[in-house]
Amino acid sequence: MAEEKHHHLHHHKDEDKPFETSAVYSEINYKEEEKHHKHLEHLGELGAAAAGAYALHEKHKERKDPEHAHRHKIEEEIAAAAAVGAGGFAFHEHHEKKEAKEEEEKAHGKKQHHLV
Repeated sequence: MAEEKHHHLHHHKDEDKPFETSAVYSEINYKEEEKHHKHLEHLGELGAAAAGAYALHEKHKERKDPEHAHRHKIEEEIAAAAAVGAGGFAFHEHHEKKEAKEEEEKAHGKKQHHLV
């Protein structure tokens, strides 16, 4: 038992040196966190646009190919659901980005504006 290794979630290539997670760092880089969430927000927006475009494409195929209309209808609905999911993800990341920005402002002593 004396030789038990403490495992972390992330490791470097060298297994004896565990990678420290962001919760361990004393200084949190809010700008990098805000940038990360902005990037994910944009990916969510792109995914929503792509899935929406594919749903419209399948709707067109449904009308043009009546022999396989049922299949195209199902694929259209799946693509529409994916578009909604991606839009929800983008919305979530937008709020995460806002929270990171507010945390940065709070950490640097900027005034909070709440109109409630």
